[in-house]
Amino acid sequence: MKKQKIVSTKKGQALWEKAKQIIPGGNQLLSKRSEMFLPNGWPSYYTKAKGAEVWDLDGNKFIDMSIMGVGSSLLGYADPDVNKAVKKAIDNGVVSTLNAPEEVELAEMLCKIHPWAKMVRYARSGGEAMAIAIRIARASSGKDKVAFCGYHGWADWYLSANLSDDKNLDGHLLPGLEPRGVPRGLKGTLLPFHFNHIEELEEIVTNHGKELGVIVLEPMKNGEPKDDFLKKVRAIADKAGAVLIFDEVSIGWKMTFGGSHLLYGASPDIAVFAKAISNGFAMAAIIGTHEVMQSAQATFISSTNWTERLGPVAALATLKKLKKLNVAKKLQVTGNKVKKIWNDTAKKNGLSITTGGLPPFSNFTFMYGDKHQTLKTLFVQEMIQRGFLASNMVFACYAHTDAILKKYEKAVDEVFKILKEALDTNTVEKRLKGPVAHTGFARLN
Repeated sequence: MKKQKIVSTKKGQALWEKAKQIIPGGNQLLSKRSEMFLPNGWPSYYTKAKGAEVWDLDGNKFIDMSIMGVGSSLLGYADPDVNKAVKKAIDNGVVSTLNAPEEVELAEMLCKIHPWAKMVRYARSGGEAMAIAIRIARASSGKDKVAFCGYHGWADWYLSANLSDDKNLDGHLLPGLEPRGVPRGLKGTLLPFHFNHIEELEEIVTNHGKELGVIVLEPMKNGEPKDDFLKKVRAIADKAGAVLIFDEVSIGWKMTFGGSHLLYGASPDIAVFAKAISNGFAMAAIIGTHEVMQSAQATFISSTNWTERLGPVAALATLKKLKKLNVAKKLQVTGNKVKKIWNDTAKKNGLSITTGGLPPFSNFTFMYGDKHQTLKTLFVQEMIQRGFLASNMVFACYAHTDAILKKYEKAVDEVFKILKEALDTNTVEKRLKGPVAHTGFARLN
């Protein structure tokens, strides 16, 4: 095997260590912490990102075959058409005493894409938008308790699930999360059920039906809904008098143009979008029926930064291009090609893995018991040396060309060979140049 050039990431590592001294946790997003990938070796910071390529502080250029801005950049980084629209908006002013007309245009577009929806409110992040959706839903139903499935952000309403049982979020977010700072008065308001387990939701309704005001879930999680799951949830919500929310923050626009729920003939009362809706620019949308969304006027939901112009402008440009290029279809093809690369190269090198997840964000697991995380860390370490930001998951984007996938396959083949040699010689830990990476979100692994 050809000897690879050693990549230095010292500047990024040094800044990360500095950041942890002045920013709690080091950054703003758990998923992007260096310890999640390669402690003491991850580049950590970028100077430029374009298409599927990223440049770090040390001048290295990497191909991003990892989380692509945590699934926010379906078109690829710094898409020229989206950037052009945003630059024009900047030149014309991003805030004013008056409102930006683009927010009306975007609302009309979203309601046209989702015919069941008649009204729209905006925010600038997924977690914030979900908090708004829950507020509106509770205001509409007049009831406090929420049955939930999946991951829905950081806010008090969600983390309060662990006030009743510190394991309630284990299968939805991260195991063992402490709900410190969450008011104890929220105890008992969040009731978990698992995806595709309709009997669990039925039990919640049996026990809490009179107090159940909201049902919220991701319409697709690590797999597709089975046995008319979403339609059954819809029927249960109607019977219980609960507002049904579909959280499309992660999956929206990836499986089809619009919300993934459109594939299954089940309409919620509220759907929430963020991330990919604006190709990396800060934007989120809460769409819903006229009856439910009017409850936003019965409470107080308001923010200056929700009126800035860039979010709606970026969203309009992004959605037009997603539709024109049929990006969702391309993501299916790319994701399946990535899975094939993993399976084929693992078989070739005698490695035991299993692949999972939906094509737009697929993943693999090393089938060696508690050695998975150590092997994953070594994989990341060796892929960096070959010019790839890579982990055991790939969020597909339009910029992942066949040429990139060919380079990726070659690198994976080389690294899987190294991993097999390390397993055979019991030297996996010895080959690491730093600690083992921390575990990530349960829903992504």
